[in-house]
Amino acid sequence: MDERIQKIIARAGVCSRRKAEEYIAAGRVTVDGKVIIRPGLKVDPKQSSISVDGKSISQEKKIYILLHKPPGYVTTMSDPQGRPIVTDLLTGIKHRVFPVGRLDLDSEGALILTNDGALGNKILHPRYEVNKTYEATIRGIPKAAGLKQLEQGIILEGQKTWPAQLRILQRKKGTTTIEVIIHEGKKRQVRKMFQAIGHPVLRLKRTAYGGLKLGTLGLGKYRFLTKNDLKKLFS
Repeated sequence: MDERIQKIIARAGVCSRRKAEEYIAAGRVTVDGKVIIRPGLKVDPKQSSISVDGKSISQEKKIYILLHKPPGYVTTMSDPQGRPIVTDLLTGIKHRVFPVGRLDLDSEGALILTNDGALGNKILHPRYEVNKTYEATIRGIPKAAGLKQLEQGIILEGQKTWPAQLRILQRKKGTTTIEVIIHEGKKRQVRKMFQAIGHPVLRLKRTAYGGLKLGTLGLGKYRFLTKNDLKKLFS
C-alpha cells in the first residue's frame, strides 16, 4: 500500500514528519537509490528501499530505552538555545532515537526513547490510555475540594482534562507530595493543574509509564527495555 514518504520515515522513528520533509528537500532521502526532493511522493514501503543519509530505514534494529531524565535537559532532538538534550546522555548508542512524550526542562524521571515510531504513537494516543504516574511536590497543603476538582477534571486553556487519580504521599514543612496518574500528555499539564488550584509545583518526577516503573534507575542513567518491559506499558 502506497504511503507518503515523510510518513514512512517518521513511523520508522528516524524523525518527525516535518523534519522528514526538511531532509527530503535537502536531498538526504533516496528511494531505490534515487534522490527525491518531493515530500508528497507516495511509495510502497514493502516494495521500495528507502534510505536517509545513506542508511536504509528498513534495516534499522528497533531499540527501546528507559532513561531517568535529570532536570536541566530538554526532550527535543535539538535546541536552538543550546541547552543539553536528553540524547546527550545516551553514550555509546549509535541508533537514532526520539523521546516518547515530554518532560519539561525542570522535571525529571522516566522517559522512553525509541526508533519505533509505531510504538511511540501507540503510547501517546489517548485511545490506548497509557497511564503516566508522577510524584508532584507542591507548595502548601491543598484542600480536599481542590483535589476533588483535579480528580474530576478541570478546564485548562479552554479544554477539560480527563479525570486524574491522586494520592497524598507526604506532608512536610509547608509542602505536599502527591502521586498523580493521568493518561493525557498536554504540555506542562501536571504543573498547570496544580497551579489552577493555587498550589504551584516545586518538583515533578515521572515514576512510571503504565506498569513500567522507573524503579532504582539512577539519575541520568538508562537501560534497554525487554519484551516483558514493553508489555508492562499497556498493563
